[in-house]
Amino acid sequence: MSTTCQITGRTVGFGNNVSHSHRRTKRTWRPNIQVKTYYLPSEGRRVRLRVSAKGIKVIDRDGIEAVVARLRREGQRI
Repeated sequence: MSTTCQITGRTVGFGNNVSHSHRRTKRTWRPNIQVKTYYLPSEGRRVRLRVSAKGIKVIDRDGIEAVVARLRREGQRI
């Protein structure tokens, strides 16, 4: 499964672990991706989305209908 949020576009971040002696090793920050199912009343069906925690907040704020309309304008197939 892809580690990209369909709503916000958040992906894996890269950087360094810095130890006490200041040695640096590579590390990653993974987004909090979750598979959520939402009901679309206008179509009478459910859609499954891979969203981050921030993406869930965006859906709560704007509504699932507006978010799905925006995704379709951007060319994503839902």
